[in-house]
Amino acid sequence: MLLTGKTIKINMFLKFRQNTNNVRWTNHSQRKLRQYRLSEKRVLRVLRRPDRKEEGIAPGTLANMQTTGTKKHPTEIWVMYQTASSRLKAQSSKPAQKTKFVRIISAWKYPAISPKGKTIPIPDDILQDLIKEGLI
Repeated sequence: MLLTGKTIKINMFLKFRQNTNNVRWTNHSQRKLRQYRLSEKRVLRVLRRPDRKEEGIAPGTLANMQTTGTKKHPTEIWVMYQTASSRLKAQSSKPAQKTKFVRIISAWKYPAISPKGKTIPIPDDILQDLIKEGLI
């Protein structure tokens, strides 16, 4: 079977994101990264340097946005996340420690410029998936 450049490109996005001490990915967010062809690094960059921050639609969540695209066809990348903390197991010589991490709930592209200060624009399919999985 011959592999074309397109096949290799698609297979590159099938790599599962690894949970680290600082960032944890939900299954929903991994599927949306594949759907919108977003890389893990791009989503982390939106988290670190957002153009705008809003309150998420689920209680206790935040959403960051970065503008992308061109002047003629502007788009936005949104990332909904939640900050949390967990306790690491105590080793024999050290007590248990509390660590903070970010749980990435969802990521999506919005095909225009959204209004500031209003509810964040979430596509209907993503909203239904979040409700079905119990994340909202």
